[in-house]
Amino acid sequence: MTISDMLAKNAVAYTDETALIEIKPSESKRHEITWKMLDDRANKIANALIQRGISKGDRVIHLMMNSINWLEVYFGIIRTGAWAVPLNFRFASKDIKYCADISQAKAIFFGEEFIERLAAIRSQLDTVNSFIFSGQNIPADTESLEDILVSSSAKPTGVSLAADDACGLYFTSGTTGQPKPILLSHKNMEFAAVVESQHHYQQHDDNFILLPPLYHTGAKMHWFGSLITGGKATLLREIKPRYIFEAVARERGTIVWLLVPWAMDILEALDRGELKKEDYDLSCWRLMHIGAQPVPASLIKRWKRYFPDMQYDTNYGLSESTGPGCIHLGIENEHKVGAIGKAGYNWQVRIVDNDGNNVAREEIGEIIIKGDGTMKEYYKNPSKTAESIRDGWLYTGDMAKMDEDGFIYFIDRKKDVVITGGENIFPIEIEEILLSHPAVYDAAIIGIPNERLGEIPIAIVAPKPDTSLTEEAVMAFCEDNLPKYKRPRHIILDKVPRNPTGKIEKTKLRVKYSQYQTGN
Repeated sequence: MTISDMLAKNAVAYTDETALIEIKPSESKRHEITWKMLDDRANKIANALIQRGISKGDRVIHLMMNSINWLEVYFGIIRTGAWAVPLNFRFASKDIKYCADISQAKAIFFGEEFIERLAAIRSQLDTVNSFIFSGQNIPADTESLEDILVSSSAKPTGVSLAADDACGLYFTSGTTGQPKPILLSHKNMEFAAVVESQHHYQQHDDNFILLPPLYHTGAKMHWFGSLITGGKATLLREIKPRYIFEAVARERGTIVWLLVPWAMDILEALDRGELKKEDYDLSCWRLMHIGAQPVPASLIKRWKRYFPDMQYDTNYGLSESTGPGCIHLGIENEHKVGAIGKAGYNWQVRIVDNDGNNVAREEIGEIIIKGDGTMKEYYKNPSKTAESIRDGWLYTGDMAKMDEDGFIYFIDRKKDVVITGGENIFPIEIEEILLSHPAVYDAAIIGIPNERLGEIPIAIVAPKPDTSLTEEAVMAFCEDNLPKYKRPRHIILDKVPRNPTGKIEKTKLRVKYSQYQTGN
């Protein structure tokens, strides 16, 4: 059953029940839609695209901020048999053009936030025939989403969708260079929905508070757990600690997936007394889960002090595995906080050396995975595909170790390991120690080329507000808590840049602090 079939099934089984709620707190706006309305509008968008020449195997770019419209458009695209091409909302004009050129897109849906970025490159998008706009103040030579819905049929398209058909072209965030296009199938999407519902015991009466960007596989594939069970979800369009608590309390949210920065913000607001649990009825909130980047164990221990009875889970995944879930901790394994868990539902996981052989327990190796969530390919890049998928195993580029109980501990990205004088230094280990300092809000460790040692680690540290943290104090803390070879050679007090899914943008930091290259 494809995710398109899941939507159609919900429209029959839960016709007039709420599917999605959209909230914009700063404007006191709230909008909801039923499963039948969502299904009908997706069909109308699909039929409108078919009328405009879109057919099976074509590509349609999807450049919108989180909204109900986002999901309507997504299902409309895949119901034509075309591939949805969701783009990162931070992409600049040149990135959008790059993705349009690679995908050879025939149509683009876009929102108000992207008018200027598209205007700058519109004349260069040779393959794009249709520009469809969601919002007010429609640009010239552009169709309105609402206008095309008025004249389109809500009947199913009749397009046959097979499990192995491609349906999504996902470009990585581009933090390590040009975005890589990852091709996913209907089978991948269906598998993600099953995995999510299994991992988090999702039921029809759950309400998933959806915060991360929908263009990313993580957010949407977590929502697929709601889709397969017919449970409602609440799209919160603005993210502040107070808004999250208000959404949970007012909409009776049961599940919230947080990124590390948002969890940090909530805890800091609680610590400062700006946010008070007793001001909100959060008794409905049963599960907080987290992922998309390494999660410091110290963060979860702080969280559990405030929410001792709340269920907790962490998920590991990547776009190449159709988002999260190939490894997950499991609600029942909170005693293993710090681990990313074991193989997810119907996934296989191994930790291997450079020759593809399993390493011993407690030894560090590369995570490789196998399951129905594995991408079809890196689009138009057969050599990269062959390098990454070998004998059905996806090589993730992530380093980890497995303990005697079979739980996996994420060590670091293979490319982020700093090799100093022949010694491997794993930045995440140092970052977690820095985050345990009471005045540190965020931290990043990067390697900088060094003539004598090859590389040296330096630390970028963001102090908590209203603290008087100094570089000298951070260095002294490192001297007390780290062996000499692991200590950062320089401490820089600055903001730590993270992308929309919470990952530290280390490439930007390496460029910004290249002047710290030294022969010492």
